[in-house]
Amino acid sequence: MDKFRIEGGHPLQGEIPVSGAKNSALPALAACLLTSEPVKLRRIPPVRDVRTMEQLLEYSGAQLEREDGALTVRAAKLDRPEAPYDLVKTMRASSLVLGPLVARTGRARVSMPGGCAIGARPINLHVAALEQLGARIEQSHGYVEARAEDGLRGALVHFDRITVTGTEDLLMAAVLARGETVIRNAAREPEVQDLAALLNEMGARIEGAGTSTIRVEGVASLHGADHAIIADRIEAGTFLIAGAITGGDLVVTGCDPDHVDALVVKLRQAGADVAEISPGALRVRSSGRPRPVDITTEEFPGFATDLQAQYMALMTLATGISFITETIFENRFMHTQELARMGANIRVEGRQAIVAGVPELTGAQVIASDLRASASLVLAGLVARGQTMIDRVYHIDRGYEKIEEKLARAGARIERVS
Repeated sequence: MDKFRIEGGHPLQGEIPVSGAKNSALPALAACLLTSEPVKLRRIPPVRDVRTMEQLLEYSGAQLEREDGALTVRAAKLDRPEAPYDLVKTMRASSLVLGPLVARTGRARVSMPGGCAIGARPINLHVAALEQLGARIEQSHGYVEARAEDGLRGALVHFDRITVTGTEDLLMAAVLARGETVIRNAAREPEVQDLAALLNEMGARIEGAGTSTIRVEGVASLHGADHAIIADRIEAGTFLIAGAITGGDLVVTGCDPDHVDALVVKLRQAGADVAEISPGALRVRSSGRPRPVDITTEEFPGFATDLQAQYMALMTLATGISFITETIFENRFMHTQELARMGANIRVEGRQAIVAGVPELTGAQVIASDLRASASLVLAGLVARGQTMIDRVYHIDRGYEKIEEKLARAGARIERVS
């Protein structure tokens, strides 16, 4: 099992490029199941969750071809419209194939999602939405089975609470449903907008993506497309925090500044200098300890829950007390115990972490509990005095493309060891 060895205390300098968004690539790959024609996807990040989704598409009967950094999916025939447990047990996004499979083939059998232990992501929201489109759904033995032999029909769907994957799943089902589907309280994330853009390129009729109300006029079939995935805003945010926490002078390239606005505001309040120096390039500079700045995670365009752990690493060194409130997932403070091993002073009370900044962190042996928690430990290790060893880095491999190589090229003393 691989580990990261980090020698802290080296400010990051130079440039770090941002890869394509994992959370956009996964629904885009699932959308390829909606057509028999080839779909070419560019900027697909070769991270573990994406590889798992690719294997799932191949299991269902699709053919994949990689060439010049692009991936072409040909789902001409889907012999096995299912997602077995052994294949998707490490990935939360397995439910994304439920909608497109039942829309395209009239049936789907999908294992309940696995992945990070950061709290419940109930699939009941997906299920209830698809039932409103006419699917008959049963849940048993850890699987969700959906049937709609006569096809799906449009409906008005109001999500009880905002769900990104639920919005994406329903969107993919609705494009082939008869009539109009209206999705209210829809997720507004950039990844939802990117999926809608791809589907429209494939011949779908979607309006309102990026707002809380999305309208879909169903079509009889979709065709192929050539689409580039958006930049990974969580990776971009992680690197911006890395530049700030190490007191460096770092340029994060290939990102979309509009997608990290909420983080940039907080970094500036904490004392970092963040500026867009050219299209898609953000420069972050800082010196000294950050000022304490509170955050509350929210759905987009609010502060992303996927950046909460990384931001907490920054606040462990603040010159006072900060309050970090997590509203999306109920169990996303597991990294606090590992940060405490490095000298952080954090008290958790329900969904709020109270962080009293300390003058320095010290290297220690720590264990990554989930994808974003592992990123927070990497950031802490970059600035901690001495050596940090991070175990279970397979978590970080699920969502970051060669993060240790990117950081090392910017001056970090980090290496992967087996």
